[in-house]
Amino acid sequence: MNQLSDRSDDGQLTVTDRTRLRRGREKVRTTRADLDEVLAAGFVCHLGVLVDGAPMVVPTVYGVGDDVLYLHGSVASRSLVQAPDTPVCVTVTQVDGIVLARSVFEHSINYRSVMIYGVPRVVTDPDEKLAGLRAVTEQCAPGQWDYARGPSRKESAATTLLALGLSEVSVKARTGPPDDGEGPDSMTNRWAGVIPLGTVRGNPEPDPLLSADIEMPPHISAMTRAGECADVLGALPVAESEG
Repeated sequence: MNQLSDRSDDGQLTVTDRTRLRRGREKVRTTRADLDEVLAAGFVCHLGVLVDGAPMVVPTVYGVGDDVLYLHGSVASRSLVQAPDTPVCVTVTQVDGIVLARSVFEHSINYRSVMIYGVPRVVTDPDEKLAGLRAVTEQCAPGQWDYARGPSRKESAATTLLALGLSEVSVKARTGPPDDGEGPDSMTNRWAGVIPLGTVRGNPEPDPLLSADIEMPPHISAMTRAGECADVLGALPVAESEG
């Protein structure tokens, strides 16, 4: 194994045998800023791990700390406690558009993705655990950690939090229209283009048991402000062309 993918002095991510792409090299993204952008855009990841000797891929929530990814790991923790040196792979994918070409072969997806390799650790330090849980909460609902009641000691002890370093990563992305605009199929008079996609928070639905005099807090109103759908879809990267 080569040196782990860490930030170089110029902000570039170095490459290892596991992160080097053999195909589609035009999709490679090489800077820490690229990594941060993809992670900041979501809050759900998929954790691939061996559990009782069999592979399992678990969807879970995550939060970003200082050069570390925190994720809820209750299912995976059994295996990681029994075999603490077990490597895992975590993926995060943001789907930005459906690329409809003139031929089925040229259809594609516009996306941004990250693969993170490493050996996670179970967070046991109380202060780091609170910081990690805050990061996970704020990743999906900014402002909610300070608004809601914090976890008790019993609740914190019952929660498994994993920490995975961001030292070996692969970042990929595809943007732009179909690739057959200048090929023979461009003469077939078939429509081609991109259908943008994005994750948008809808209107909040109050708990039916909520007292009528409890107003929605400002941070929730901010997350679901009018026009967010247009803001999100208008920001999707669909302008430039890549294979």
